[in-house]
Amino acid sequence: MIFKDVREGRPYPEHHLTTKDWSRIPPRQVRLETLVTTTTVLKLDRLLSSDSTFYGDLFPHAVLWRGELYLEDGIHRALRAALQQRTVLHARVLELDALR
Repeated sequence: MIFKDVREGRPYPEHHLTTKDWSRIPPRQVRLETLVTTTTVLKLDRLLSSDSTFYGDLFPHAVLWRGELYLEDGIHRALRAALQQRTVLHARVLELDALR
């Protein structure tokens, strides 16, 4: 199994972080097997695109909430890492538990 779980929707409260706010969070290594996805849909064209991060953050965004690590943005990057036989990727992790 690539991810810990695949779900639809975000179970955590809205955090209201902007792109600039996310950029202040340093990326860290995250094991793919610890991630819970927040979408069940993957657009194949985004997965196969060589410039899929051209207009966005280079790092996926994850939220730590109640002990679970939810992949909020970057499912295509995480799946691409798995297809390349990697077990970890660098992601920006918002520790929402610590903010509440």
